[in-house]
Amino acid sequence: MSVFSVVPREGNPVDTKVFDNVCSLLNVTVQDEEKEDYRKLLAVFHESAEELMAMPDFEPETDLKRFPREDVHFLEKSKNAHGAWAWKVHIRDHDAESSDGLLNGKTVALKDNIAVKDVPMLMGTAFVKDYVPKFDATVVTRVLEAGGVVEGKAVCENLCHSATSHSAATGTVENPRAKGYSSGGSSSGCGVLVALGEIDMAIGADQGGSVRIPACNCGIVGFKPTFGLIPYTGCGSNEPTNDYLGPMTKKVLDNALLLQAISGSDNIDDRGFAAPSPNTLPKYYEILKSLESPKDLTGVRIGIITESLTSAVLDPRLRNTFLKAAEGFRNLGATLEEVSVPMHKKGPAIWTGVSKTGGYLNKTSGAFGRRGHQMWDLNALMHPMKQENWENAYVSTKNIYLNGAYATREFPHLLAKATNLSRQLRAAYDTALEKFDVLITPTLPYIATSHSSPDATPLEQIAKQVGLTSNTCQFNQTGHPALTMPIGLLEIEEGPLAKSGVKLPVGLQIVGNWWAEGVILRAAYAWELSNDWEQL
Repeated sequence: MSVFSVVPREGNPVDTKVFDNVCSLLNVTVQDEEKEDYRKLLAVFHESAEELMAMPDFEPETDLKRFPREDVHFLEKSKNAHGAWAWKVHIRDHDAESSDGLLNGKTVALKDNIAVKDVPMLMGTAFVKDYVPKFDATVVTRVLEAGGVVEGKAVCENLCHSATSHSAATGTVENPRAKGYSSGGSSSGCGVLVALGEIDMAIGADQGGSVRIPACNCGIVGFKPTFGLIPYTGCGSNEPTNDYLGPMTKKVLDNALLLQAISGSDNIDDRGFAAPSPNTLPKYYEILKSLESPKDLTGVRIGIITESLTSAVLDPRLRNTFLKAAEGFRNLGATLEEVSVPMHKKGPAIWTGVSKTGGYLNKTSGAFGRRGHQMWDLNALMHPMKQENWENAYVSTKNIYLNGAYATREFPHLLAKATNLSRQLRAAYDTALEKFDVLITPTLPYIATSHSSPDATPLEQIAKQVGLTSNTCQFNQTGHPALTMPIGLLEIEEGPLAKSGVKLPVGLQIVGNWWAEGVILRAAYAWELSNDWEQL
């Protein structure tokens, strides 16, 4: 312990009343003869803390001369028909001397929890307001350096707390194939903009399926890579151990391209300290492009997770579509068989223990024990929470606060236990992956649902996503890479377009070992080249 003085300066606000309040928080009593000594120690700590908070912050640098922000504006509703754009901006590399960048000319949208300096970050919410980042997230710089053109921020569901797309403060995000239906969340805008072709590719964020769910609902490819492969520096966090960024594209090859451009440790985010550097990263795109027989999966071993087909909410039609698509791998030369991973069914409970408790603590005290850049100015808008914040919170946000506050009091060791069980869950998949190169599941148990009504109760809003993450959230806790790709269409059976003949996408999820993104991409690419999913 460093103590530089034991004599508080005159005017120090830590008086006996303040000290007693701190003791009350700890539920302890300090002996009278020691109280003044401890009060003075607390007072000099106060002075030290004040001095530190007065120091200039240390933030990643943003080169506004090379990457100027142009045409920053909020779109009118008439120009944002699906509600997918959060904020428009045009950013490109003004110093580029050649056209050989990996993403040269590709247009990119960013989920609106990814920081772009001088562009408002809405995060889909009115819980906090008027937040404007002071620097660019690492992935933004990498996109621009690779020749990509950032065209704006895509709507994010309310604080990333919804797996359906009705929660954003800017309004509902409509499914690109059926207005009135969910585009999935929380990277809802990203999925829609890519599916509509308004941009070439997007970067979403995934805390329980938030890249894969909208990718599945919108009929595109979404990849949550190995934990830490893509730096999370400069992104709004729910819970640090299940935060991911991921590429969202129409095709597998473009997904590999974007993944290659933005991956690799940035030496800031501690999630990625074990990740390869950008210079030693596998060339995912080049490897796929150079395959002599890209449709040949001879020797690839694929396991269907048995428990992923037993959910009570699994649509039987979707199960059949998935199994038919799985046979497509066998037709390409792969071996295919079921494998039981009993812990798979426990995964959502383990994820809940971490995401609810850790998500609450992350929004109050902030992430602790981490090395990296802390967006404490964003945290300061959330904590201490005011009644106004609460009134403007989405139902899932309120639920996280209630769950987290309750857990810290009644189950104070829940987060620690769930963290340990996350390792057991990882080990269960690792054991299965000793026999198989990849594991597959249906991405979601049912196709996109209709939006809840504007006057829906909290339970009615949550009911629209019951069981939705039953095959996705596990891999946020275990760290395994997981990709979703479209494999077919099913007719809508509920809501305003029921039995109308309109169909919505079904997705298949491919999971691999840590750092085995290349294996997953190879399997997905071969299936995509060999099948027209919109005809299945």
